[in-house]
This record gives sequence, structure tokens and C-alpha cells, in this order.
Amino acid sequence: MKTKILTIDGKSKGDINLPKCFSVPIREDIVQKVLEVKKNWQPYGPNPLAGNYSASGKIKHQRHVWKSQYGKGISRIPRKIFSRRGSQFNWEGADIPSTRGGRRAHPPKTISMINTKKINKKEMKIAFESALSATANKKFVEKKYEKISKLDKKIPFIIDSKIIELKTKDLLKNLKNILGENLFEIAIKKRGIRAGIGKLRGRKHKKSAGALIVVGEDERLKTKDFDAVNIKNLGVNDLAKGGLGRLVIYTENAIKNLEERK
Repeated sequence: MKTKILTIDGKSKGDINLPKCFSVPIREDIVQKVLEVKKNWQPYGPNPLAGNYSASGKIKHQRHVWKSQYGKGISRIPRKIFSRRGSQFNWEGADIPSTRGGRRAHPPKTISMINTKKINKKEMKIAFESALSATANKKFVEKKYEKISKLDKKIPFIIDSKIIELKTKDLLKNLKNILGENLFEIAIKKRGIRAGIGKLRGRKHKKSAGALIVVGEDERLKTKDFDAVNIKNLGVNDLAKGGLGRLVIYTENAIKNLEERK
């Protein structure tokens, strides 16, 4: 599979043979499985000791027993002793959820949030190649981005590695020329205020994924307008963020390194 290498001005520099992984069959089921395994969820919940006071042991509810609740007209709940005089106690309910300052009834269990799922190495390889292949498939890219009715550009975009030397202003200007007006609007990361009541519940802002720029092993690109990742650290989560068919721009060196990686 051949494609064009573009200069930083958007002109054709020559052709390059893409690695075989760009033309493998796309296994959506395995990619979805890997994304599920790779999910990061911060465990949360109260301290296991929160609300546990010194309610001293079990208080019996039968006659002729010292420290009994029998005959006192009180419910059978654990109680904390504040003072006593002989067998007369000044106590208050503690520990259980129905009492003041007691523990929560059904708190979030942190152990249930720890992801223990695993994935096989062969499945991981298939998922990675499928995600790469989807970035070169117009059908998947058009499906992912609603604003693209018909993609008239040839994908994936392979750009001369000189682009990483540009300053942010020049980088944005050149990428706008290469991608075109419509694709550039999709490619740039945006942050907006969420509609609805979700904005009151700790998720006021929502972000678009934008385009991904993949650079070579010895290259580095720092920009806030796009996600940039080194080919050494490239994974399924980067390529399939929000679903298969992400808009990805590769540098020439990244493609060469990918060929060596295989």
C-alpha cells in the first residue's frame, strides 16, 4: 500500500510504502475488548474505619444480665458508653448506619473498582494493527466524525519530519493548509461547557479528542492543540480514542520506525 509524503507546505514530496499493518483486516470486537481492559477508573470510597466508634461489643437483651438492654425501652443496637453508675449506663447508639455519625450503609467498594482484566499478547497485537489500519480506512474515519460527509483527502497523512521544528503558530498554519478548512476544525482540540445537569456534577467541561500526531523515536513535539505521541509509546488507546478511525498524522520517521518495530 503506497501513499504520498507531504512537505510542510502540503506539496507532494514522493511516495512511501506503508507497513503491512495498515492494510490488515479490522477486528472491532478485539479492539473493543482491549479498550475495556485498558480503562482507568480511580477507585473511591470512604475509609473502611470511618464511622466505627468504640461501641463496646454486643449488649445482650435478656433478663438478669449485667449491662443488659432488657426492660429499658431501647432498641437492640450497638451503643457507646459515655458514663455509668453501677449497672445504669448513659449510652448512645453508634457504629451502624441508622445512628448519628455511624458508618455508611452501602458505600462504594474500592476493591470492586480495581480492574483485574487481562488481555493476551496476540489479541493485543491484533488490536494495535486493527487500530492502525482503521486510521487509513476512509469508511471508519467518516463514520467517527459526523461533520465529514465525504473525505476527499487521501489518508493517512504522512508529513515530512521537518514539521516538528516549527513553532506553534507556523505549525497550525501549515496543518491548516495540509488538512483543509473542514478537517482542521475537527483536528484541533476543543473544550466546551456540557449541556444539562451534568455540569453540576463534577463534569462541567467536555473535550473533543482532536487529531493525533505520531512522531518518530528521536523526535519530540510539544503542543496543546493536538495530542502528540512518540511511536515507542503508541498504543490502542491513542489510536482508537473515542472509537476506531481517529484522524492521525504521521511523520516520515514515525512510519520508518513503525516498519522496524514490526
